[in-house]
Amino acid sequence: MTDRFATTPFGGRSLSHAMFAVQEKTARAREKLAGTDRNYPEKWALLRSLTEARAAFFLSDRTIAVLEALLSFYPETLLNGSAPLIVFPSNAELSLRTRGMSSATIRRHLSALVETGLIIRRDSPNGKRYARRGETGEIENAFGFDLSPLALRADEIEAHAVQARDLARAIHRVRSEITIHLRDVSKTIDAGLSEARAGDWETFADELAALSGRVSRHLPLETLRVRCDALTSLRERVEKAYLASLSDKEMSASDSSFEHHIQNSNIDHKFERAQENGQKQSAELHPDSNEPGRIVALSKMRNRLDAARRNKNRGKADATGDWQALETKSVPMPLAAVLSACPQIIDYSRDGIAEWRDLMQTAGLVRSMLGISPDAWQRAREIMGDINASITVAAILERVGDIRSPGGYLRALTDRAEIGQYSVLPVIKALDGLRCP
Repeated sequence: MTDRFATTPFGGRSLSHAMFAVQEKTARAREKLAGTDRNYPEKWALLRSLTEARAAFFLSDRTIAVLEALLSFYPETLLNGSAPLIVFPSNAELSLRTRGMSSATIRRHLSALVETGLIIRRDSPNGKRYARRGETGEIENAFGFDLSPLALRADEIEAHAVQARDLARAIHRVRSEITIHLRDVSKTIDAGLSEARAGDWETFADELAALSGRVSRHLPLETLRVRCDALTSLRERVEKAYLASLSDKEMSASDSSFEHHIQNSNIDHKFERAQENGQKQSAELHPDSNEPGRIVALSKMRNRLDAARRNKNRGKADATGDWQALETKSVPMPLAAVLSACPQIIDYSRDGIAEWRDLMQTAGLVRSMLGISPDAWQRAREIMGDINASITVAAILERVGDIRSPGGYLRALTDRAEIGQYSVLPVIKALDGLRCP
């Protein structure tokens, strides 16, 4: 069979200049290949390379699936493009090997392969696909699809595959850098806010929010690099501001004291709200985000900055501090009623709980034991008042076995108190009712 045999399509399909050009190019490539010792490509390895480089050839994954089905009908593993490689499956057989793809869809993808120049139609006089064998059983004439152009373009396909792999690695590296920058900048700003460090943390938080969000896998490399460069610049400025706020004593702290600071002064407050509320709230704010804890933390940075500013104007106190400046907004119920409903907090007091001040001091100790961060505790005191916040901590201690994240639970209650939807009175009544059915 000659290369020029059956080059025009059957039926109403016309011969385009592109189809004729592919046939001419294939014939010339065969002439160059004749008599050489070239290594022939392995069909499945070549298909894998074409799959990686399919964007360069404008092929869809389903078109690749049809080509895979065609290759499965060729019995040899190596593709020798020096001669026509004809396969002649029916559409019914192609449908079976493409997992039930319809005939119309198969025809569309076959046309795409022909237009791309990866296969050539060799139509029979009646348009059917078949082979005519000689007396010895060997194929004399075959009508179907010629796979030799695919083999002859193996070097081109592999070159595009190498470029696609390099691009994929570069995108992966930049995406990883973006994720790390987002995490590090977020945590550094969060530390500056929760520790009330000097610095323009509000501006930094706004810049980070503008650069946050889902890193789409379909973004071009240049767009990702622009975003990465902006985050790199922001990170340098944020880290410089945080280092500038550290005192000489903090800078010279030993490794052990630094580790102690990390473990105890900032107890997972960033993820408290995400643990308590689950993924729902974050998904509503950013449906495509895969970092709900970071998004929630960013959304509350302004509140923390405001809290840090207010801290400068009021007396700070922790478990061992001076409670003279504590604000007692209201006394919702007798102290005895609170202790009756929440007796466990008495076990953590130093000299018993005889007055509200003793309860507040003990609550300051208990909140650390429960893993409630200083930031969450301080905000609860500001919104609820010192007494109500202390009663709430006592109630959380009483039901700690049923609460997954005490810190997140306190933050959720604080948010409700801020809009007037939380009161300690029903909580204490409910606990007292459980003790006295």
